[in-house]
Amino acid sequence: MVRQGNSGATARKPVSPIYRRRRLVVGAILLLVLALTVGGLVALSSAFNAAGPAPTASDSPRQEKPGTTEPASSGSPDASASASPTPSPTSGCDEKLLTVAAATDKAGYGPGENPLLTLKVTNGNQVPCEVNIGTSQMEYVVTSGSDRIFSSRDCQAESSDLVKTIAPGKSETANFPWDRKRSAEGCKLVPAQPAAGTYIFTARLGSKTSPKAVFQLGG
Repeated sequence: MVRQGNSGATARKPVSPIYRRRRLVVGAILLLVLALTVGGLVALSSAFNAAGPAPTASDSPRQEKPGTTEPASSGSPDASASASPTPSPTSGCDEKLLTVAAATDKAGYGPGENPLLTLKVTNGNQVPCEVNIGTSQMEYVVTSGSDRIFSSRDCQAESSDLVKTIAPGKSETANFPWDRKRSAEGCKLVPAQPAAGTYIFTARLGSKTSPKAVFQLGG
């Protein structure tokens, strides 16, 4: 029989299952505590970083008052500042000092050219005057000798008032393009057309009549 000798090493005692479980529980608790500690430090650091430094005056956006804009750099004056205010009419306006004039844009017109008839009213008073220069008051009349050629009232569909305040020494004008056709009262058809020759234009405004303006029509 062979006798087994002693190897000189002391045999370890087996580890108790209860002790092993305790070590595992303790290790798990330590890991949990460590994870919570690290997570809290990370969250705290993120909070500090998110706050960031306070903005300086140069970082803040510029605030403007509502309804204001930057001043223009062109240097040109505002149109409203240079406009002259309309004078208020005053008493003492003498209608005798209101004059009416007639004029054409040319002295003579070739075939196919239509005259532009202009009525001009001027205030000769020293005070502003209110003047009705509406179509209800004005008339453009073209004659040739004793022949009444045209009147703007013959075929006027409607009339209206237009009161203007005219400053002392100032004028108001109204233009009428004449198509070189005859007209008759009641807007009756007139087949004959004006021939080449000399014509007279007279402007009327209310009870006032202008001097004669002479012009030529070419054939």
